[in-house]
This record gives sequence, structure tokens and C-alpha cells, in this order.
Amino acid sequence: MFIRARFYYIVVVIILTLGAGHWWSPLFVVGKVMLALLALVFVADCVLLWHRRGITASRECSERFSNGDENDVLLHIDSTYAMGVKLDVIDEIPPVFQRRDIQFAMSLAAGQSGSITYKLRPTERGVYSFGKIRVFARSFLGMVMRRYTCGEPLDVKVYPSYLMLNRYELLAMRNNLTELGIKRIRRAGNNTEFEQIKDYVQGDDYRTINWKASARRHQLMVNVYTDERSQQIYNVIDKGRVMQQAFDGMTLLDYSINASLMLSYVAIRKEDKAGLVTFDDELDSYIPADKRPGYMQNILEGLYAQETTFGESDYSSLCVNVNRLISKRSLLVLYTNFSGVASLNRQLPYLRQLNKRNRLLVVFFADAELVDYLKKHPADTEEYYHHVIAEKMAYEKRLIVNTLRQQGIYALLTTPQNLSIDVLNRYLEMKSRNLF
Repeated sequence: MFIRARFYYIVVVIILTLGAGHWWSPLFVVGKVMLALLALVFVADCVLLWHRRGITASRECSERFSNGDENDVLLHIDSTYAMGVKLDVIDEIPPVFQRRDIQFAMSLAAGQSGSITYKLRPTERGVYSFGKIRVFARSFLGMVMRRYTCGEPLDVKVYPSYLMLNRYELLAMRNNLTELGIKRIRRAGNNTEFEQIKDYVQGDDYRTINWKASARRHQLMVNVYTDERSQQIYNVIDKGRVMQQAFDGMTLLDYSINASLMLSYVAIRKEDKAGLVTFDDELDSYIPADKRPGYMQNILEGLYAQETTFGESDYSSLCVNVNRLISKRSLLVLYTNFSGVASLNRQLPYLRQLNKRNRLLVVFFADAELVDYLKKHPADTEEYYHHVIAEKMAYEKRLIVNTLRQQGIYALLTTPQNLSIDVLNRYLEMKSRNLF
């Protein structure tokens, strides 16, 4: 039982009325009548709320949350009271969110049901534990509240961003990929071969319509083409301390994992084989490239368990293991970060070695906050000084790109927010130009 503030306000008024009765006796009688009425209302309110268990609540959400995306959580509340009630609903969300606003007010009529939907955006992979649902009910009298403890504790696993895959697939069906920022790549020459003829469905390219087959079948038929070669794409993720830097609540490792999942999905859809390599001071995990049905689940599970370490990444060990495990020439998309040219020079011999037997694409990160800061015009001498330092840091990032290109290594400098789309565009560009 929780006594509401309204009850105490009325008690204070009654006490003042009884106290005033020492100077004017009729007020003492009025105070006693008010006290009797308050006691009657209080008892009636308790009877209305406690004569039955009138509230039940449950929680519905996905068994898996998508990291970095908004995930829906739905609360169902049912009332079996024969009167209208007002409710305060609190869901015990995982403590990692550090949110204190998951409290909702609602009203239900007699025997009515209601629902509440809210969103949670996780920024770390792992297991998130929900607690109980607390519902505080009060009647129209409003003297007390009854607390109901509903629902069951629930553990939800947070996986790399799979919601982006669903969005991509829907846009692909609508032939509207440019909404995601994916560029249309013009192919130089013809590197596709005929696969089959199928029924036309909305979204198919009208230029692939087979008019002879359509005339024979009296319905539209289209030619299906596939790339001539099935190539291997490996996402190589650095798990060292350089990937612990966070932007918008997510680490560079998590951004890289989301981009790897997206690239693997697209590569498999384009009949390429997708694989995964992660490393820190030694090789951590290896998933061989493949394109079998259901193989994305293997990659998703492999990405789910990755965590950063505080050690220095060993690129010499990476070279040895990549040459040992990957025999066929492949595209290696290496996700890492460099603080400056000096940090690049330490790893450059190993990057050249990786690029000898494979095609290497080095993906590293520009500081999004630094980019925004450089767009602002300095107002005084101190800000000019800060701008010079910031410009020097940005210049070193661009110098890293030029240094890698001089060594014949492809490089991509991007912000964490644009990572997935930029990596996908670069893969499509390299594939269209037969660069691997």
C-alpha cells in the first residue's frame, strides 16, 4: 500500500480545523466530521482496490536486439476492475541503459486493456536483463495506490545491427537502394553471364525482359544474370586498444562489426563468399569464406562474441595466419585505426605483405567531432590555435591515405556513422572494376 500526498494534505487541513476549534468550538465539530469522512473514504478506497487482483501486465520484445538501432518493447496491461483506474507503469529495463524515464501514466476504463510501446537503443553487445513490471493502480478516490508486480525477468541478447540488413533487403526488392546512400556503379564492360529465365516481378530491371520468352508464355519474363566469378571477401577486424574509442556511445569495434555484417550480407547476395578474421595480440577467430544458405548465421554468431582488448595488435601474427589459412586470392577489408603517420609506419611492412597475395582495403576512421569542429570559424586567437592543431590531426589522416595508395594499398577514411555505407560503396566499386 502506498498512501498518496492527497491524503496527507487532507489530514493537515483536518488538524488545523481541530486546532482552530479551541478558539471557536463549531470548528472542532467540523474537524471531527471531516476526520470520520476521511476514514470512511480511506477504507472504501482500500476495499475498491484490494477486493480482487485487478491488474495484469506482460512484456513483448524481440529475442534479439540490434546493436546501435532503436528496438521496440511493448507492454500489455489488462484491468478486470469494475471501475476505471489510473495507472503508473514502470518497466525495469537493464541497468546498462541508465534511463530513468521508463515510467508511463495511463487510464483504463472498467475491464479495459491497453498497451505501451517504447524504444531502447543498445550500444554494446551482450546479454541484457529485464526485471519485473511494476504497476501502481489508484481509483477515482485517489487516497491510496496498490502496487502490482507483473511479468517475468527476461534476458535479451544484443547482436550486431541486423535491422539494417532487413532495411537493405526491403529496399533491394523495391529497387531503391539509393535511399541508403548506395551509389549506382556503372560497369566497364560485361562481366556477367546468363543464369536463368524467370517470371517478372515488380522491381526487376525492365531492360532484362526476354521478349521472345514473354511472347511464348503470354506473360512478362526476364533474364537473370550472375557474376562470372565467385570471389572471397574477408572482414578483418582489429580488436586492439585503438578500437576502444567511442562515438555516440558505440566503440569503433561495434561500428566495424555492424559494417562487417552488412558487407557479408551484400557479398553473399552477390554470389561472393564472405568470411571473418579477428585479431589482437594473436589471431582470435577465423570463419572461412562461404556463401551457403544460412551461412550468415555463422557470421552473426561469430561477430556477437567479439570484444576489444587493451593490448597492442600484432600484425606480424596476422600476416602469418592469413597466409596460412587463406590460400585463394581474396579481398581483405581491414578495420583498424591510426592516430598518425608514425603509427601507420610501424604496421606498413605487414600491410604490404598482406597486399602481396590478396587485395587489401584498409578502413580507418576520421573523428566526426573533429570534422564538425573544423567547419566552425574561429572567433579569437585561442580558437585559431585549436583550429591549427585540429587541422594538423586531420591532415595526418589524409596523409595516411596517400601513403597507403603510394604502396598500392586501397584505403578508406570515413566517419563511424557513415562506415557501413562507405564500405559497401567501395566494395561495389572495386567489384565492378575487377580489382580483386
